[in-house]
Amino acid sequence: MKCKKLISAFFLLFSVHFFGQVYSDKIVGEKNQELKDSLKVADYPYALPIWGDKVAKKGYKLPYSAGLSLNYFWQDSEIVISNLQVGFNNGPMYNLDEIVRFDKSSVEAGALTIRPDIWLLPFLNIYGIFGKSNPSTKINAGIYIPDADNNWSEIANFSTKASFSATTFGFGMTPTIGIGGGWLALDMNMAWTDVSALDKPAFSYVFGPRLGKTFKLPKPEQNIAVWVGGFRVHISGNTNGNINLSDVIDLSTAQAKVDNGLEKVSENQGKVDSWWSALTPAEQKSPANIAKHNTANRALESAGNFLSTLDGALSTASSSSVQYSLQKRPKDMWNFIIGSQYQLNKHIMFRVEAGFLGTRTQALGGIQYRFGL
Repeated sequence: MKCKKLISAFFLLFSVHFFGQVYSDKIVGEKNQELKDSLKVADYPYALPIWGDKVAKKGYKLPYSAGLSLNYFWQDSEIVISNLQVGFNNGPMYNLDEIVRFDKSSVEAGALTIRPDIWLLPFLNIYGIFGKSNPSTKINAGIYIPDADNNWSEIANFSTKASFSATTFGFGMTPTIGIGGGWLALDMNMAWTDVSALDKPAFSYVFGPRLGKTFKLPKPEQNIAVWVGGFRVHISGNTNGNINLSDVIDLSTAQAKVDNGLEKVSENQGKVDSWWSALTPAEQKSPANIAKHNTANRALESAGNFLSTLDGALSTASSSSVQYSLQKRPKDMWNFIIGSQYQLNKHIMFRVEAGFLGTRTQALGGIQYRFGL
């Protein structure tokens, strides 16, 4: 069977990453004494952040309190799923976790996002997330059944790539500490991705700690910041959906693959029954033989029921539907990130970031405009 939207929907979740690197910078050093003194006597002209005037008078140089960022984010990540259940035409759901095996299935996604933000407090930035994305999935999987010797063999396989359109919305916050050009930021955000193949928007949570330093350039207000850190992704464990059968399988080859699968199930069931009948009563009481017999019967029954129900659904494929449920997680929750930002002036910043190591690779590029509120 060649799955498209159904199995692809299992893997379309991705985590969009947002972070704007500006912070409250404490002015230190003798060469900056004049600037520090001017901050202490000047009136802070904006309503945000809260306590902004008090912090400025203590010698901190605050960024503009509001900003708008445009980011492009790309990510390729391996996903692991479990507790896979599939049904047809709102009938019984079949648990396929034991007989379906996935091989390096991954989701690739590109997202264009808009991120408005404000500094609520001198050390706390909060922001919104609005984006459009085009995730695509690469799926390699097969259905496996055992024989009398508990050797598992593949009776059907599928490999496919499918693309989707999705909308993301969410919010986040970034507590920061800035001291003399160095800073620590703990970015975290929650987002919901709305895709037509899912019953409800899919939830994701991202935590990204960063440690970095800013280097001033000769021109006033210009600097370059560099950082290293981590990127941790958590996605909601449960996914449910309902789609048309004609969107799930290749109807030109499905019937032949189902017929071949049912034949192999029947053949292996005969081998298991013959093996069990040939055992002596004492051998049939052996815990090892009982476990092997029960495992084989359970897997063969699961594969047979699923293929038989699918066989019936194929007779009315144009009007049949598929229901599915599963639990999912990233193969690796953490990966390593490095990044840099060039500040042209206090209004305009350009940022790039890359993530790697583990089973997730990502890249981000963006531009930010800041202004006072």
